[in-house]
Amino acid sequence: MNIGYKGSIFFTMLLLTGWAFLNVFAEMQPAKDRERPAGLLTPAQRIEEIPLSVRIYFRPLPDKMPGSEGDTPDMVTLGRKLYFERKISLTQTQSCNDCHMLDNMRSGVDYRPTSPGAKGIFGSRNSPTVLNAGFQRMQFWDGRAADLVEQAKGPLLNPIEMAMADENEVTARLKNTGDYPRLFARAFPNQQEPVTFDNTARAIAAFERTLVTPARFDRYLKGDMGAITAEEERGLMRFVDTGCVECHSSFLVGGRLMRKFGVYHPYQNRSDTGRYSVTHNEEDKFVFKVPTLRNVTLTPPYFYDGQVSTLPEAIRLMAWMQLDTKLDFSETDEIICFLNTLDSERPDKLGEL
Repeated sequence: MNIGYKGSIFFTMLLLTGWAFLNVFAEMQPAKDRERPAGLLTPAQRIEEIPLSVRIYFRPLPDKMPGSEGDTPDMVTLGRKLYFERKISLTQTQSCNDCHMLDNMRSGVDYRPTSPGAKGIFGSRNSPTVLNAGFQRMQFWDGRAADLVEQAKGPLLNPIEMAMADENEVTARLKNTGDYPRLFARAFPNQQEPVTFDNTARAIAAFERTLVTPARFDRYLKGDMGAITAEEERGLMRFVDTGCVECHSSFLVGGRLMRKFGVYHPYQNRSDTGRYSVTHNEEDKFVFKVPTLRNVTLTPPYFYDGQVSTLPEAIRLMAWMQLDTKLDFSETDEIICFLNTLDSERPDKLGEL
């Protein structure tokens, strides 16, 4: 059929218009609603499909924690046993696991606002999750410990927590309990006296450094575009656009900074001054460590005093206090949808229990 010169121009313009419309329509669709020839893309090309703002603020969780290169299987075995050992508390009723529960696929917390110690006295701060803790730049809500070894020593001698009298009492208990002398000798060979307070903390830290919990979000950041849904990706962008990433970023989605709690609007609890109790510097009043949001859907209640019981309430309150932003229920639900992608994909493997 001869459609003529003008007809061919019209037909060509029609095709170009249709092609342009289809491309614009495709760009309007959520990323997960578009077909991707994943098998034809390199990993680097798949990562390029992740929004730039996400790539700027986030990184996949590393496979190993800092310091783990010096850990041995024998140190981890000893540390795991010590983590669950109640005989190194004053009343022989308290272990690390009683406040940071890992058994029965739990997520490193005891789900209480604050925790009771060996004497039955409750502390004043919430027990944060031990999962991924070694990736943090500081330990405890007030940042008073630099690493997991220093952190492990604190509760043993704390009068409210495990309440042991001193370091010598800890080592005396271990020297006279089961096969600990043999386990210490295997974990710390070539030491004349391996059962020491320092080695106790080193072994516990070695075990805690195994508690790395990769999530679907990590697979997404590595280029697996099907690891999260379109709805979860919209929640991620809501998280970024709201400004949550000002504090909750990097591979821990938090856990790397100290920030004032209540930048625009003060928190109701003014009795705990946070880092000020450590430094006595006026600018540190009400400054606390920004918690990691990994496994946050699994670790209620929330905030340093555990006084917020639900995640939606915590999100709305944080947006109001820290960003001077009021989130409605639908916006909050979007953010929670994203936070679900931070849950561990292998809870049954935690600590090889």
